[in-house]
Amino acid sequence: MIYLCRHGETEWNRAHRLQGQCESDLTPLGRAQAGAMADLLHDLVRRDTAHPWRIVASPLRRARDTAGIIGARLGLPVAFDDRLMELTVGAWEGRLRTDLAREHPALFTDRTWFFAAPGGETYDQVMARVGGWLTEQAAEPERRLIVVSHGIAGRLLRGAYAGLSPAEALEQDVPQDAIYRLSGGQIDRLDCEPVEEPERAKAAGREAAREIL
Repeated sequence: MIYLCRHGETEWNRAHRLQGQCESDLTPLGRAQAGAMADLLHDLVRRDTAHPWRIVASPLRRARDTAGIIGARLGLPVAFDDRLMELTVGAWEGRLRTDLAREHPALFTDRTWFFAAPGGETYDQVMARVGGWLTEQAAEPERRLIVVSHGIAGRLLRGAYAGLSPAEALEQDVPQDAIYRLSGGQIDRLDCEPVEEPERAKAAGREAAREIL
């Protein structure tokens, strides 16, 4: 069994800036999302103690920080593997998606545009590394892994697990408020408890207090 998580929201996610393998910090909402994933995983893992659980994550900071929050909640160490990193989008890293769409409108007809960046990785290259990582893991039912990765890398990892076509793999959702369970050849989405960004929640509370007063 694998519980697959995407990192929480980052500053660049919020700005609609392409991250690739660049670094960007989690927002307060991203940390709250990581906490919600940790709470859900804590509930799931304590029901299944037949085999020891491990956490493995991409070494990029947004995944490291998300995995650290999960690991602290579960009392588990975090290991890292470069093969779980997000794809690099080469010359497009750090660019705003709106700018790219304006410069290259024909690219955005489907999700294969992720692999069109000058100097970026191809679909086959990313699939080879995430698929290679998957084949090295313990076989089911002994496999007990919590994985923290990224949007595209996570899509392709699920695609490798379920034998999806490239189009099917790329059409999958990449939520930051849910995890995916990969078990018995099936992929199931498990939603976390809804969270708000702490500062927004505080502001809403202050407004409610003013209304009461």
